[in-house]
Amino acid sequence: MSSREPATPEETMVVNAARELRNGQVCLVGVGPPNAATNLARRLHAPDCVLVYESGAIGAKPVRLPLSIGDDDLAETAQELVSVPEIFNYWVGAGRIDVGFLGAAQIDRYGNINTTVIGPYEEPKVRLPGAGGAPEIAAASREVYVLLRHSKRAFVEELDFVTSVGHRVDGRRRSDMGWIGKGPTVVITDLGVLRPSPDDSELELVALHPGVEREDVTDATGWDLRVRDPLETTAPPTEEEIQALRKLRARELSRPRG
Repeated sequence: MSSREPATPEETMVVNAARELRNGQVCLVGVGPPNAATNLARRLHAPDCVLVYESGAIGAKPVRLPLSIGDDDLAETAQELVSVPEIFNYWVGAGRIDVGFLGAAQIDRYGNINTTVIGPYEEPKVRLPGAGGAPEIAAASREVYVLLRHSKRAFVEELDFVTSVGHRVDGRRRSDMGWIGKGPTVVITDLGVLRPSPDDSELELVALHPGVEREDVTDATGWDLRVRDPLETTAPPTEEEIQALRKLRARELSRPRG
């Protein structure tokens, strides 16, 4: 795909996630869009981000976009390789992760996430991949960034199962449950950007992506979504951002600037 073609909604989502990252942050990277976002940020404006993968790669500097957390490029370029228990006990559990990226099959107004089942747990309509390390990442990372496509199937009034805790469950705040991290500080979708309210941590729409209308987002949300005033519009992806992202996804050799 030529970089002159307009950005797709998913590319816009990935670019906006990359923009959230600051140089020097320690990021726990998953597969899919979070993998693309963190590697894009490292190549453009955050070359000193420390990429940590659940497989045990710490300080990975892949020259191609990894195909999975087990990609051999991670092992070859990592500063250190450790066991998975060490990643979760020493890095995640100890609060050494600045940003943990998570996806979701379902998310509610308080940023709680379901990746376990759709429908009743005992007789689900769909059994999803499950928790993996997501509950620990959600509990202990200093911040959590959530990336997912925006639809009523994903943004629901009530989760079928709470896999990972956001800001409030059954009336209890995360601090009441002893979680040390801030929880989801941003939810980025293919339509816009949501952030928790400073008053009660309920997610609010704070920005639309170019070409998206407010109603597109509210109609794709399963609850009465709050809209922050003024409602902003994200900057369109630049030619540099799109070109770099498409090169990454084509697995071209690529190194950070400088």
